[in-house]
Amino acid sequence: MNNFSPQEITLPGKVSNQYLERQQTRESNARTYPRRIPITIREANGIYVKDVDGNLYFDCLAGAGTLSLGHNHPIVIEAIRAALDSNLPLHTLDLTTPIKDEFVEELFASLPPEFARNARIQFCGPTGADATEAAIKLVKTATGRRSMLSFHGSYHGMTNGALSLTGNLDAKVAVAGLMPDVHFLPYPYEYRCPFNLGGEMGHRTSSYYIESILTDPESGIVPPAGMILEIVQGEGGVIPAPDEWVREIRRITYEQNIPLIVDEIQTGFGRTGKLYAFEHSGIIPDVLLLSKAIGGSLPLSVVVYDQKLDQWKPGAHAGTFRGNQLAMAAGIAVLRYTLEHRLADRAVELGDRLTSHLRQIQSQTSCMGDVRGPGLMVGVELVNPQGKANARGCYPRHPLMARQIQAECMRRGLILELGGRDSSVIRFLPPLIVTAEQIDSICEIFQAAVKAAEAKLAGLDLGEVCGC
Repeated sequence: MNNFSPQEITLPGKVSNQYLERQQTRESNARTYPRRIPITIREANGIYVKDVDGNLYFDCLAGAGTLSLGHNHPIVIEAIRAALDSNLPLHTLDLTTPIKDEFVEELFASLPPEFARNARIQFCGPTGADATEAAIKLVKTATGRRSMLSFHGSYHGMTNGALSLTGNLDAKVAVAGLMPDVHFLPYPYEYRCPFNLGGEMGHRTSSYYIESILTDPESGIVPPAGMILEIVQGEGGVIPAPDEWVREIRRITYEQNIPLIVDEIQTGFGRTGKLYAFEHSGIIPDVLLLSKAIGGSLPLSVVVYDQKLDQWKPGAHAGTFRGNQLAMAAGIAVLRYTLEHRLADRAVELGDRLTSHLRQIQSQTSCMGDVRGPGLMVGVELVNPQGKANARGCYPRHPLMARQIQAECMRRGLILELGGRDSSVIRFLPPLIVTAEQIDSICEIFQAAVKAAEAKLAGLDLGEVCGC
């Protein structure tokens, strides 16, 4: 699967449709990706996937960022085979093994020394959401407090506590009894600043407001057990926080003795141009959440935290599947390869190439309001130019156009996902091994898809359709 040329694809194909019909019949109504990405994958390699009808696609979803080296990378397959051939126990609960010890050593060595030297690690259930749940318990136990701080636009998982900390309302409104005492704060969303300011004034106002309520004895918020923060909001629409704002938040939380939890479940292992996104600002968190890429494509989730917080009792956070030995072996291989091949630096170079192409396309259309994101974590926010612009000149969000562009990309062999408010942001999460030539081809397909989507929606009253 090394050669690729853009092609028109009929979706879903005849064979794929048989699988999709059975999936629809048997699987839960809560299934998500097949609704907008209606394919049945037969094989995958690197950035490519092939469906059961023989159609070939660029995969710029990559397991929602899990597949940092793409599908079936040779070093990952080799690591898994070596672990299998060694007669390693596949299931160990939280008992240690040489592979587990090696994984911890490699992971700690990859962290800033001032964090690693006082760090402890908790292996969680095999999802990022369980790492969030563990972090909530950790900081509440250590501080004896009950309230938590999160941010508008945040995403931290779909379990009870994690969903309580998540900004998106769609999955919350139908669920009664979520975790109480969660307070949401303004995130510095440059394109749609919550204070209608933008730029330095916007993020300074955000940090000033946050400090004000945390020092106000009548703010209504009892002293928090912790604050959870994404350096780049992923599912929230690829919204990067300014480094200065991140440093201010770290100062405020330090001075107010509030443990800062940094959620790097999607940004970790080089995607943003640093191995960890918090390194851009130079801060040191109290708690770090990692999953997705750290397992080398297999389920793995950990919490790394300052030893001063290690006050919970044995068994305070447990789980049967904390000892995924194959994931640890694959994770070691991915981390070493990422460092040896300087994939974080490559993410900067190729991310710049991607955003440059996208901004060129943006200059030729009126529906692309914003192109943003660090490294190979890029978002394109779609807008309706027929709607009324706000005071800063931003047009309303355009989820219909986003869905149409996604569908047109699929027809041309490009898998992308949506995110952000009203699912109006198209997200690019290609594997870090993507080449310059592949970036060029991906953007060629995207440009054609944008033109096709605009043509198809041209006859509609978009203001009426989008409620703008």
